[in-house]
Amino acid sequence: MSNAYLCLSQVDMTFPGPSGGNPVLKDISLDVQRGEYISLIGHSGCGKSTVLNIVAGLLKASSGGVIVDNREVNAPGPDRAVVFQNHSLLPWLTVYQNVEIAVDKIFRDSRSSAERKEWILHNLAMVNMSHALDRLPSQISGGMKQRVGIARALAMEPKVLLLDEPFGALDALTRAHLQDEVIRIQSELGNTVMMITHDVDEAVLMSDRVVMMTNGPAATIGQVMDVPLERPRNRIALAEDKVYNHCRQEILSFLYEKQRKVEPIAARAASFGRKEKIAA
Repeated sequence: MSNAYLCLSQVDMTFPGPSGGNPVLKDISLDVQRGEYISLIGHSGCGKSTVLNIVAGLLKASSGGVIVDNREVNAPGPDRAVVFQNHSLLPWLTVYQNVEIAVDKIFRDSRSSAERKEWILHNLAMVNMSHALDRLPSQISGGMKQRVGIARALAMEPKVLLLDEPFGALDALTRAHLQDEVIRIQSELGNTVMMITHDVDEAVLMSDRVVMMTNGPAATIGQVMDVPLERPRNRIALAEDKVYNHCRQEILSFLYEKQRKVEPIAARAASFGRKEKIAA
């Protein structure tokens, strides 16, 4: 029996299809320690988000299971907060109210109104959103919306924070700023984090370990790599760091050599035909 804080044990996932089952995941087993920051990376369609949704309780595995802090995951719960790529703020509520609705749901019986208000303000301050408490989502930028989503997730005091490409829809500069904020917050709070990403640099910069997934169908964990970089991490200093660049190269080698996507013959033929027409 694993003593890990988050344990995925022999998780399989098969979705029904017109010609029988469609195997998406096969024998996903992973132990995550308390306070660890884990990234899952792999080509599109390899089942990364399916893994995260099973941990979140949004999907039930076909076989195998997930345990968080010695309790089996059978449904969604406040002990596992999810931040998606596209913000999920309620558009008719202000920044403050979007966090308040989660805090009231979880802590109404255990904290006073004043304590809940202080906690909401604390979490919004942590993501540098104190200046926009009364604004609606339509009145703030995409990066600010993600900050609010992260504040709301943290305000739930989850045992595991699940990030599904949380910076993927942002411009490069905003993404870098928000990555640095999450690194700082995770360092301060010691959250256990599982993040889905397509970005190799993001995975190395933010993670304690990077979990590399094979291509589907029936994707599984192909390699798990430790990232032995001290915290706090500075992206500018790491650009010339030998360990950082070794880790980066290791992931690139896995993704583009060991797990290279083979272009279908029909697509190659169509591409060749287009080139022939252009040449003519």
